[in-house]
Parts: sequence; structure tokens; C-alpha cells
Amino acid sequence: MPLDPSDRKILSILQQRCRLSAQELADAAGLSAATCWRRLKSLEEAGFIEGYRAILDRRKLGYAVCAFVHVSIDRQYRDVVGDIEAQFRKRPEVLECYATTGDSDFTLRVVARDIDGYDSFLQKFLLELPGVGRVRSSIALREIKQTTEIPL
Repeated sequence: MPLDPSDRKILSILQQRCRLSAQELADAAGLSAATCWRRLKSLEEAGFIEGYRAILDRRKLGYAVCAFVHVSIDRQYRDVVGDIEAQFRKRPEVLECYATTGDSDFTLRVVARDIDGYDSFLQKFLLELPGVGRVRSSIALREIKQTTEIPL
């Protein structure tokens, strides 16, 4: 489904303020409420909108540590890779996981309450996973930019 300027405007507005009422969204997009609602439903059905979420402040919730973890596996066996991916999906501390090229096979974004909590995640989970060969961590000192907005 190709996106026209009105679709892009709706998506752009939703990325910034997804809690708008249908009428507020229509007004902001310069469309009638009925037209905006039809376009919104069409965008949802086409998969452009995966869901609506609240973005929470991890620090206020007690997660002081944010780490980027680069994981290399010993061998690229399909079942080993699949098992590791399944384990990453189960862990609530793993906020993001990417299969990557380069020096590591996976890059994770992990949160922990403190450095001891992160060490426990490493020692009791990550380094115990069969197939994990090398783990390198980078602890974020401060966040310069964090967004979920896709440029439209």
C-alpha cells in the first residue's frame, strides 16, 4: 500500500502523540473525522502501525543501568541460534535484540536495576547459555538521543 501525504501526516502525528482522540487526530491532520478514521484503520490493517504503547522512564522505575551487549556464538548451527534467540525473547531485561554482522552475532539492549543486577544477568543467564562464546558489554553513561519515531 503506497503512502500519500495524508497517510504520512497521520503516522507522523501518531508517533508524537498517539493518545489523541479520532477528532483531534483528524483536526491535526487536516482531514474530516470519518476520512481520518478510515485511513487510520487502513494503516493499521496494512501493518504500518504495529501497536500503541506508553514509553516509560526506566530510571524512575528503578532501572539505572542500560547496557549494549554484543554476543558471539561458538558455531552458527541453526538449532543453537534458534535456542539462543528464544532465550533472549523470554528475558524481560532484554528490551531489544538484533542479529548483526561484524564482530558479534547479536546486539542486545539490556536494562538492570544496578550493576550487581547486570552482573547477575551476565553470570547466571548469558554466560550459561549453551553456544555463547564471547560477550562484550558497553554500559551507557547517559542517553543523548532515544526515540521510537521513524522519519517520514
